[in-house]
Amino acid sequence: MRREIPLAITFLIGIFMLVDFFVPHHVVSSSAEEMKQWGTIIIAASILLGVGNLIRVHFHKIRRRREGWGYSITTLAIMAIMFAFGGPWGTIEEGSAFNWMFLNMQVPLQSTMFSLLAFFIASAAYRAFRLRSAEASLLLIAAIIVMLGRVPLGQLMTRSWPEAVQLPNMTEVIMAYPNMAAFRGILMGAALGVMAMGLRIILGIERSYLGGEK
Repeated sequence: MRREIPLAITFLIGIFMLVDFFVPHHVVSSSAEEMKQWGTIIIAASILLGVGNLIRVHFHKIRRRREGWGYSITTLAIMAIMFAFGGPWGTIEEGSAFNWMFLNMQVPLQSTMFSLLAFFIASAAYRAFRLRSAEASLLLIAAIIVMLGRVPLGQLMTRSWPEAVQLPNMTEVIMAYPNMAAFRGILMGAALGVMAMGLRIILGIERSYLGGEK
């Protein structure tokens, strides 16, 4: 029963939401909207489970003095401080302590992470742009045109050229046609993948959400 009941609930709700998408009836629509609200409530409740699991994992790590347990202390301490200043007894309004900590601690840390990510992207681009094949050559040429066309240097280099072959205009053509065509292909593939995964979950083929079952 621990397996059959969740599978039955998933199947019934999944089929009902599909019916709501294709049958514009007010009874079906209102019932589906009610289910969506219940789903929002369940997601909000799952945040509490996530916080509890985070505390449990880091507490055990601190108690057993595992590698990096000092970072666990920092994580739990900061979480407690932010909850104290922004929880039921605090406020998140502009000018509050929570808002100050968010703007002066969280935002700079995020900026640092994205700055480090830029170096990883540059390293990956360097490896991808090696002239090993015709496709890599086209990728390298397009990347150079787009990068130069996005900065003032590219405009200065080609301002005396015919307008059609100036780097900013060539960049717009590449972004509007070949890039957009590839982007739409990726979106279509992702949509088909989501549809396939949804059907696998509704039909009970994909059972990983039951807790370890494949």
